[in-house]
Amino acid sequence: MAKKFVVVDLETTGNSPKKGDRIIQFAAVVIENGKITEEFSSLVNPLQPIPAFIEELTGLRDSDVRDAPLFQEIAGKVSSLLKGAYFVAHNVLFDLGFLQEELLMAGEEAFSGPVIDTVELARFMEPEADSYKLADLAEKEGLSHDRPHQADSDAYVTAELFLLYLDRIGKLPEKVLNQLASLANGLKSDLNLLLHAIALGKTPEANLPDTLVTVNGIVLKKQFETIIFDKDGANHLIYPFSVEEKLGLIRNSAASLEPRTGQFEMMDEVFHSFENGTHALIEAGTGIGKSLGYLLPAAYFAKANQTRVVISTHTIQLQQQLLEKEIPLLERIVPFPVKSALLKGRNNYISLGKFAKSLEEENDNYDTALAKMQILVWLTRTVHGDKDELNLSSGGLLYWNTIRNEKDGLPVSIAWQEYDFYNRARKNAANADLLITNHALILSDLEADGAVLPEYNYAVLDEGHHFEKAAGMHFGVRVDYLGARLAIGHFGLFEQKQLFYKAEKAIRALPLREKVIPQLKLNELVAGTIVEMDEFFRLAVSYAARRGNKSPSKRLKVRISESRNRNEWEALKNAASRFSFCLKDLHSAANAMLSAVKGLNPKESSGLAGSLVAFLAEIEALRTSIGSFFTSGHGFVKWIETDLRASQNTTGLISAPVSVANEISDEFFMVKKSVVLTSATLTVNNSFRFSLDGLGIDPSYVNLLSIPSPFDYRENVKLFISTDLPEINSVPQGEYIAEIAGRIISICDAARGRLLVLFTSHDMLKKTYELVKESGLLSEYALIAQGITGGSRSRLTRSFQKYEKAVLFGTNSFWEGIDIPGEGLSCLIVVRLPFSPPDEPFTKAKCELIEQRGGRPFSEYSLPEAVLRFKQGFGRLIRTGTDRGAIVVFDKRLGESSYGKAFLDSIPPVSIKKAGIVEVIDEIERWL
Repeated sequence: MAKKFVVVDLETTGNSPKKGDRIIQFAAVVIENGKITEEFSSLVNPLQPIPAFIEELTGLRDSDVRDAPLFQEIAGKVSSLLKGAYFVAHNVLFDLGFLQEELLMAGEEAFSGPVIDTVELARFMEPEADSYKLADLAEKEGLSHDRPHQADSDAYVTAELFLLYLDRIGKLPEKVLNQLASLANGLKSDLNLLLHAIALGKTPEANLPDTLVTVNGIVLKKQFETIIFDKDGANHLIYPFSVEEKLGLIRNSAASLEPRTGQFEMMDEVFHSFENGTHALIEAGTGIGKSLGYLLPAAYFAKANQTRVVISTHTIQLQQQLLEKEIPLLERIVPFPVKSALLKGRNNYISLGKFAKSLEEENDNYDTALAKMQILVWLTRTVHGDKDELNLSSGGLLYWNTIRNEKDGLPVSIAWQEYDFYNRARKNAANADLLITNHALILSDLEADGAVLPEYNYAVLDEGHHFEKAAGMHFGVRVDYLGARLAIGHFGLFEQKQLFYKAEKAIRALPLREKVIPQLKLNELVAGTIVEMDEFFRLAVSYAARRGNKSPSKRLKVRISESRNRNEWEALKNAASRFSFCLKDLHSAANAMLSAVKGLNPKESSGLAGSLVAFLAEIEALRTSIGSFFTSGHGFVKWIETDLRASQNTTGLISAPVSVANEISDEFFMVKKSVVLTSATLTVNNSFRFSLDGLGIDPSYVNLLSIPSPFDYRENVKLFISTDLPEINSVPQGEYIAEIAGRIISICDAARGRLLVLFTSHDMLKKTYELVKESGLLSEYALIAQGITGGSRSRLTRSFQKYEKAVLFGTNSFWEGIDIPGEGLSCLIVVRLPFSPPDEPFTKAKCELIEQRGGRPFSEYSLPEAVLRFKQGFGRLIRTGTDRGAIVVFDKRLGESSYGKAFLDSIPPVSIKKAGIVEVIDEIERWL
């Protein structure tokens, strides 16, 4: 494809040329005939000071551009480079808009040729990428990018990425290229021209690669054969009980593993529990290698007994780690083949029939068109068809809800049945030795009478400290504004008209037509339902705002008391009744339309019927949730969550059981032969009592084992307890936060960055982060804050690891699950001991329940819950045997209160020092 592309990048004094911002650096890389033929870059004098934050971002200072040419001096060169070319940039509208203004001011003609946005290009060519930032894409592709946010470096790496994507586009089948080119008409840049040009140069797809197959017009990666359960030769397997046998397995595998006595101890306990049909709680300290500690005995037991063992996790990240790292390691160690499979909930998988039908629809909005393009490319690569593999926008997720796999009772063509990802996942699950799933699906399986997972009697619950809370969410109910809005909005205006007009003839032939047709005015019904929905959630927000008016935070969690707030409760209940009544009418109308649609030609109606069935299911689920919220009574706690800054998208009404011990015990632990529950945090002060009570397990029928970490904490960790920070309630909040910010700055300097700061309140995190940033005293450090700098927990963690000097501010989920080994993290600050606020709805209800039976709420619930969370936070610092680090706890209750000992006795033995901040800083500086 003989085309000229010019890849451009700019650095500027700000975001708006209309407000007087100017270019400070221009760079261009010319690509012709698939090769880089020319590079040009120049600093530019903007005739104005470079703002401090731009200096920090780019490293460019006023002194660098003082003697540089004005833009008008290089404008002629820029115009000549762009002549007859495609304009290519990463986030092209920004660079093009800025450059157009500068060209016009310099007396040159504005660029009028085609433009290509490499962000859009990356989104559909790399649909599985975690991030579409230039630096992240470059790292993913192994490209050198040594000076991010400098135009010449950014332009060159963008050009390299562009060439990579061009090569990959050229290898796509002609069918996929034509589909992409058609959908690209809805994109913001001119990728449709590029895709059409490449498609024209392709030979007909007679030579489709052996790895791909075309089914009903969709190109798919060929699927592996379903695994077959091999029952031959299994009974002779003997589990390696002795240390020598285990060491022999490791040596024979050539796996670079260090022998760990704690891991061997865990293996034996898991195997004994399965053999004897008993449950077990195993606390495995950091560095034990607990994944292999349960996988190896589970594999031996499953194989020898011709059964399956279910491995359940709480997070997707651990599932991926098991599949991509731990199970391949296991396969190298054991002397027999291990069949593993992953099974998630049905809605996680794509329905190929619905997707193919959706490709026939036109008038896509931007997000839908881009999502379709992502999925077309993804289907040529995926063997799982799992949504979690994709990086979809929020609009793309809306579209996914229309093509996800659902139990809708509609006939599926034979061609699709063979390639249905969910059915294949279920077949693999039924034939696996080790079946990996998640806590939510295990709990769903209890209520579905075993219809979700294949039959099993043995399970390992990893991240087991989350199982009780997962059960609370499962047995409870949540009604949130965003979910309700998405369910009702599932039926877009265009789709309604399409359905109505296509079904019109069939509708007229129905009996009682006069009664049916008014019901089919879905536009009016949807609009009326939205009015009632808005009123219902408005009342909920109003209730929360009044009850939470003493809180300085805009994020509110307010308990609903039916007896104390009778009038408000009745008003909310009446609004819910009107909302539910509208949903019922909407359901009836959609159901009538479904009857009409089924009278159409099957080929024409299948996609329409599928959309209606999905819509009906969502509306019915919403009605059921609303009803459950208001009818759940004794033993349940109800509350409203909202953020007053954006109440529509953040408001939810939650009803949860105060205790799930009886349900978990009766429906799960009493039914299964052996369940091993493991985590790094199951004991409080060397006792499993808190975990056992929450799970409803009788200590007489469970094996308990706590295996300490093999790491030398006393040698490698110093824990400092601050003694001179004022009590939080003794000074104004602003003064307290100023003290915290000052200490973080000082400790950061002493530790030279690599600092993780854990908060218990997002509002305190936000205010502290802003104060530290505004001070300018850590300008050379990357300051990364949860909920502020954007991105998921894993994305923020990766950003933190990229910088030599960085501070990561986190709360809630950052107390656990992030893994930063080695020098990536050298200092941890715990701002407050992680007690749940006493007025937090669930905590308050839990404490009331304990009080009613004559117990002690603080020692039985509040303290052990905080200790387990503290242990999780403590575990972030040391991830390998060679790690060293310091922990600073600002909360002096740890060293002064009677209950502080419970925290300290629950972590590994470490060097502890109580000191003022000056002494703490000196010690850290000397030690690190």
